[in-house]
Amino acid sequence: MDDEPQIRRVMRATLSGAGYAVADARSGEEALEKLRDERFDLVLLDVNLPGISGIETCRKIRAQSEVLVLMLTVRNANQDAVEALDAGADDYVTKPCSMDVLLARIRANLRRFTPAVEPGAGIIRFGNVEIRVPARRVLVDAKEVRLTPKEFDLLRFLISNDDVALPHERILQAVWGPDYGSEVQYLRVFIKQLRKKLEPDPGNPRYILTEPWLGYRFRMSEAGSGTAVSE
Repeated sequence: MDDEPQIRRVMRATLSGAGYAVADARSGEEALEKLRDERFDLVLLDVNLPGISGIETCRKIRAQSEVLVLMLTVRNANQDAVEALDAGADDYVTKPCSMDVLLARIRANLRRFTPAVEPGAGIIRFGNVEIRVPARRVLVDAKEVRLTPKEFDLLRFLISNDDVALPHERILQAVWGPDYGSEVQYLRVFIKQLRKKLEPDPGNPRYILTEPWLGYRFRMSEAGSGTAVSE
């Protein structure tokens, strides 16, 4: 969504030409209305919108939906990118960018929206956390906690490498794709969000541990017990 009619026309034509069914909106308010009425696989959201901002629109989307959100941010405005991820965006692209780059990012995100479910991993439990893998649902203390698609994919990858020290680059490429690897600040935002949602004390994490100068380690055994069962 974008407030510039010409930009919306170009994007709509390009995305339609690439085989996507497209709807557009002039503002965040209009986009939220359409999301309530229709089902979408991905939202392309500009950070600069009239009325409520793109960042606030993203927060409101996250309050009602787990749809993939790809933000368009201004080049070299690192704070915009961090705020976008913190608001629940799954990815961002800096403007100006080529349509080839944008289409590649869209394809990468849609590919990772429904990752393959590993055999024997119907439900994963550790500590006070329960993950219902096929349904992509997470419960903490028996209460559902909403994760964005990328947060869920990141959690699944960390859990599948239990007690392994994972470099930043490996995590980024596994969850976001081969074009990623140097976006360490990007990854830190997602780790921070997962800790806030899952850890009893996010400032003193029990499950998602930092490996200094390397990356992260997920340690299920820190919960006291961890099981993966098929149901």
